[in-house]
Formats: sequence, structure tokens, C-alpha cells
Amino acid sequence: MYKTIEQKRKFYDSGDWKRLRTEVKQRDNYECQPCKRNGLVSIDTNEYSESAGRKKIQLVVHHIKELEDHPDLALDIDNLETVCVDCHNREHDRVFERNVNKWEKDERW
Repeated sequence: MYKTIEQKRKFYDSGDWKRLRTEVKQRDNYECQPCKRNGLVSIDTNEYSESAGRKKIQLVVHHIKELEDHPDLALDIDNLETVCVDCHNREHDRVFERNVNKWEKDERW
């Protein structure tokens, strides 16, 4: 049901999703739940991105059981949690290494 990009986009643009997303963030007190479980605090700071011309996205609502695999849980509040962008990227294996020294293993003269 939610296999193509178009199907997913239609779902994420729906009023039902947007209302539930707001409800989940309120329930989770606008805090990243994985960070919280690890004793950290990640919250939405309402920072503005000049380059994007909008508020920075710092928190998203994540499907615990993936939308593609469990379309029946798409709007199940118990299958949703608030996560920060870093945790969300890690969950989906989209981790980007920053400040990597590409010369670290090179021979030194």
C-alpha cells in the first residue's frame, strides 16, 4: 500500500497524518525518545534556517514498525514516537560521518 514514493508522499501530506504527528509530539513532550532512553535530552529549539527559509526540522515522528511493512499500523499512535533527526537517520542507516580525517591512515614522512 505504501511502497512507492508517491504513495508515501500522499500519506505524509494527509490531514490525518499531520494531526496525529502533532499529537505524538505533544504526548512525547517534544523530546527525542531514543535520546531520553539513553539519558540525553534532545528537544525542538525552534531554530530558523536561513538557507532553507523555514524553521529547522529537529524532531520527526517515526514509525517503529515501518510503514512499508506494516501499513495497517500507519496511524496507530502506539507505533509512533518522536525522534531527533540524528536518531532517525541512524535508525534508517543514513549516518554521515563528520570531521573525518581522510589522511589519518596515510604514511607520515
